Amino acid sequence: MAAACAVGERRKQLIHRLARVHQPSDERRDWVSLTDEPLPVDRATAWVTVPEAGAVVTFLGVVRDHAEGRDGVKGMTYEAYQGPATRAMGEIVSALRQRWPAVARVALLHRTGNLALSETSVVVAVSAPHRGVAFEACAFAIDTLKESVPIWKQEHWSGGSDWAVEQHRVRPVASG
Repeated sequence: MAAACAVGERRKQLIHRLARVHQPSDERRDWVSLTDEPLPVDRATAWVTVPEAGAVVTFLGVVRDHAEGRDGVKGMTYEAYQGPATRAMGEIVSALRQRWPAVARVALLHRTGNLALSETSVVVAVSAPHRGVAFEACAFAIDTLKESVPIWKQEHWSGGSDWAVEQHRVRPVASG
């Protein structure tokens, strides 16, 4: 128990106040951001929508009222190592582009800090000429983010708070 508390305190010491979410210019094809501000869902979807793409797939991860083995979740706290997390998110987008070169734009945004029920914690928006590519690339991005980015979540419920039980070791992003 004491070791777990020490790890949690160390994480808190290493977390930086994160920057505002800045939308990239229209010349850019990728938007990667880690922030403690509310995520701009509508802006991300609009930004990936471009004339050459006939499909836009947007995935939102939101805080729900239960977790594995826990009912009555009231909120979540997300923590991250900013540099490694942002770098891993960029690697995900690079790997996505290698697998699906037809993808027009990608937005991969994640929130940190305290979130209430139904608040958006992650946005993945992908545009491509056809829906199959957009769906596959979007699924790859969220699945790989969950496995490869050093972001942790703490669940808060009426009986207390604890780190999520489905936490796992972070693995490198597989390319190609």
